[in-house]
Amino acid sequence: MKPSPAGVPAVRTAPVEAGLHAQVLDRLGTAICGGELPPGAVLNIDDLVDRYAVSRSVVREVLRVLASIGFVETRRRVGVMIRPIEEWNVFDPQVIRWRLASVGRITQLRSITELRAAVEPHAALLAAERVGHDEASDLVGLAAKMWAAGKAGDEERFLELDIEFHRRVLIASGNEMFVRLQSLVAEVLTGRHEHHLMPHHPHDQALHLHAEVAQAIQRRDGERARRAMVELMAQAFDEMRAIWEQAGDVAGA
Repeated sequence: MKPSPAGVPAVRTAPVEAGLHAQVLDRLGTAICGGELPPGAVLNIDDLVDRYAVSRSVVREVLRVLASIGFVETRRRVGVMIRPIEEWNVFDPQVIRWRLASVGRITQLRSITELRAAVEPHAALLAAERVGHDEASDLVGLAAKMWAAGKAGDEERFLELDIEFHRRVLIASGNEMFVRLQSLVAEVLTGRHEHHLMPHHPHDQALHLHAEVAQAIQRRDGERARRAMVELMAQAFDEMRAIWEQAGDVAGA
């Protein structure tokens, strides 16, 4: 921090740099995910400094983060090159957020929903076997709050409760790898909300299925919990399909 004249507060530049770093990272990440910067494209540090009006240190830090998630690599005598999607860490929450903000959001929504359909039903089954009594009771109470928020049309509150519900099921499974998926689920649920890819009022069937999952877990009925979660995942996929077909999105066909 540079010294300041007496009586004048010192100026801290670190928070400003951090803010610029986050902005440039989001813009570059979204551009890569949206295909504006396709695989094989070469990034020039000086061009990025001029384009985003930031320091070279900010650009270098952004590129370091992008390299850590497989977006870019530095090649000798070539420079910083965009890597193909097969090399990306598609489980990174930032990557999911950027893909949901890009033109490829439908593809991202579909792939995560397919992943959830494979994992969450088994997580519900395991939760019925491993959850504690208090945690199970809390889950039932959470489903009741979701019902109330859904019926009241409180979208923000419903989203918050929905994220928490699925987070608790994954945690209750007792499988540490399932638990790590909670941030992915949170990102996709938030993305559906932000990009208007979910109904304004949750369907009664979805509300009922959340309650059924919670009650089955509380009753230690793993197979019933699994079946209810399978139906819930199918319901989520059907909701998205109906919305993107109505919007005429060919990517959802």
